[in-house]
Amino acid sequence: VQTCALPICQHGPFMAINCAALPDTLLENELFGHEKGAFSGATTLEVGKLEAAHGGTVFLDEIGEMDLLMQTKLLRVLQEKEVTRIGSNKPVKLDVRVIAATNRNLAAEVKAGRFREDLFYRLQGFLIHLPPLLERGDDVILLSKSFLSEFCKENRIPQISLSKECQKFLMDYKWPGNIRELKAVIERAAVMCENNEIKPEDIVFVN
Repeated sequence: VQTCALPICQHGPFMAINCAALPDTLLENELFGHEKGAFSGATTLEVGKLEAAHGGTVFLDEIGEMDLLMQTKLLRVLQEKEVTRIGSNKPVKLDVRVIAATNRNLAAEVKAGRFREDLFYRLQGFLIHLPPLLERGDDVILLSKSFLSEFCKENRIPQISLSKECQKFLMDYKWPGNIRELKAVIERAAVMCENNEIKPEDIVFVN
């Protein structure tokens, strides 16, 4: 996880955006917003996530997936502490905290020419390393129980438990897909298990 702060805000709105989930043009619009008439279909003024988070925090998930042009535009926002909507030439001042996360090695991405070096250093105001599940011991069980509780609540079914044998089975697995894989495995097992208890035979890995 890479974190970078503009003037730090203790309170205010929280805006999150997954940089890997949108194509470049939509990502720019989502971040910066646009003026009415800025492009075909822009029938109203839309405020971007950066501007909407004024006085609060913006979380940029999977920033390592952002293309070089968008990186350049984001760097300018961080440097100038202002954002300009698409179709406007009037910058808007920002007072936001920016938190960025990635599962990529950004130092390696910089060397490969896929990530701007200046943005890389600008994002290193404070760095938090989150170890993979393989290095997190009992967290695997804590997360599994949390995912189970959430799954049961969403589907309005009785709470499902993990047998002791299943807990050991989960702890021994390497989890190459990390937390996303764990959540998928647990939800799949919750559907397949009997008597509201997940056993090792209910665990199915998709390779």
